[in-house]
Amino acid sequence: MPADALSEKIERLERLEAEAAALAAEIEASRAGGDDWKRRGYYLTYYATAGFFLGMVAALVSLVFNVVGASLAGKNPLQLIKVYLTFGLGAKALDPALDSGLALAIGCVLYIATGMLLGIIFHVILTRYAADAGLWGRLAWATGIAVAVWLVNFYGLIAWLQPLLFGGNWIIDNKELPWWVALATHLVFGWTMALIYPWGLYHPYRLQTERS
Repeated sequence: MPADALSEKIERLERLEAEAAALAAEIEASRAGGDDWKRRGYYLTYYATAGFFLGMVAALVSLVFNVVGASLAGKNPLQLIKVYLTFGLGAKALDPALDSGLALAIGCVLYIATGMLLGIIFHVILTRYAADAGLWGRLAWATGIAVAVWLVNFYGLIAWLQPLLFGGNWIIDNKELPWWVALATHLVFGWTMALIYPWGLYHPYRLQTERS
């Protein structure tokens, strides 16, 4: 091979190697920038959306827990739903004549929808403050949140709002819904959120290259 041709090939090879090195540096810089964003930022929109979905799962689990528990105790399997329906229907919801499948189905949907909204609160708090706490730490956080939500909902809001709007206080009446059943429902919901927490974690997309 002539010396000029060989020299030209060597120069071309050096240019290609320089371009490859520059491209690799750009890729690494992009990855580093993504990691920095992950460390600095908190993806609230994602975690709120994920919590919305996880709350549905947790609500279904807590509802099944109540159905099974009520059946074992010889109660109406959907007693919890009937009591919650008193917030819209008043005493009519507890009337034995009201065994409408449609009404109970609507009650189940509303129960799950409420769980989806609460799921946002649970998941945002867990991802913000218990991300590195491990399973037991998350369970402890979920327990605290569940108790706080139960106290605020039942004794901070429903205790005065239901009598004001519907003329009765059936939800916090221990004859209709024992306090420990309501608390257990919230705890099962919270513990489920802690257990399925990994399902709602954000993992940023990273470009996979041949060299990686």
